[in-house]
Amino acid sequence: MPTRISGTLERQDTHGLAGILSGAPSSRAVPRRVLMTADGVGGVWPCTLDLASGLAARGVEVTVAVMGPPLLDHQLAEAARRGLALIEGGYALEWMDNPWNDVDAAGEWLLGLERTTAPDLVHLNGFCHAALPWRAPTVVAGHSCVRSWWLAVHGVEAPPQWARYTERVAEGLRAATLVVAPSAAMLSALEAEYGPLGPARVIPNGLAHVRRSDTTAAKQDLVFSAGRIWDDAKNIEALCAVASSLPWPVAVAGDRQGPHGPCAPTAGVNSLGQLPREGVQAWYDRAGIYVLPARYEPFGLSVLEAAAAGCALVLGDIRSLRENWHGAAVFVPPDNRRALAAAIRELSADPERRHTLAQAAAGRASTFTLNRMVGGYLDAYRSLTPVAVHQ
Repeated sequence: MPTRISGTLERQDTHGLAGILSGAPSSRAVPRRVLMTADGVGGVWPCTLDLASGLAARGVEVTVAVMGPPLLDHQLAEAARRGLALIEGGYALEWMDNPWNDVDAAGEWLLGLERTTAPDLVHLNGFCHAALPWRAPTVVAGHSCVRSWWLAVHGVEAPPQWARYTERVAEGLRAATLVVAPSAAMLSALEAEYGPLGPARVIPNGLAHVRRSDTTAAKQDLVFSAGRIWDDAKNIEALCAVASSLPWPVAVAGDRQGPHGPCAPTAGVNSLGQLPREGVQAWYDRAGIYVLPARYEPFGLSVLEAAAAGCALVLGDIRSLRENWHGAAVFVPPDNRRALAAAIRELSADPERRHTLAQAAAGRASTFTLNRMVGGYLDAYRSLTPVAVHQ
């Protein structure tokens, strides 16, 4: 069993959580054991680490079943530092090319883990496996999906080759005891693509940061972005394309190796490669402006981390980012590179506005706390768990 995290956290007020669309705080018992799936690709991994650690700090034993590509050394090291129990399966993920034999094999593996770990609740950071014959109630966290990604990036529905994916995802969502999304925009997308859904809630992601008294004191004249550089949804390529026209240097952290090969390096951009979380944090702390001209972003964890570090934000003008950062960021149409470059130039030349925006972003970030996220999930779990567990 995983080691319980030591230390104390402030008391969570689950009665005042913003963003819960359905359900009310429950007097039922908190589950003592949770089986949670995860993968090391993108934002699912840091969200899993934070949530599992937060649950462990409240006495919930979490076993994390990891699928997808092997975890990197720094990912394994961070999980070990947090005392989390990981079991790696190495199965292809449901959104990968022709994954279905692996998805089905992973299902048998997960059911075996349920038998051996006897969880009170199964938390799935994926869709298809919710349709398995689980003994425990299931929470499906919808971090992103292929169909909504395709529509946002390409402007058309996903092609017929994704029909089986669509069927399996819809089947999983229908079978889930509860569906959770990190934003109302993402929940609406799931409803539109696979609905109607059953019980559902919005539980925003959160950070265990402590807001500093002046988050802009040590800032440099530097533009920064972080994310999968090969991913058209992140649209970091747009920033790279205008970097040579900007007055400040541009640094970008993220994986250049996509499913169809590596992205070509961009002249005039400091390409940092894939960094551990603390390495990315150091660049957030330095950068005066953080840029993510995303076409698709169900929540925007990197935006939250940058805002918490006191960066002024320049973001793609999409529903989910408006939902979280309206009034605390500059928004630009994702595919208008001229507007993107102009917004960055104007902000770099106006320190007063930059400071005002950075302070607004830091203030907004302070509402997206780890306590809020963990409290939201605990409230959701309680709504599904019998009054007495393991008496």
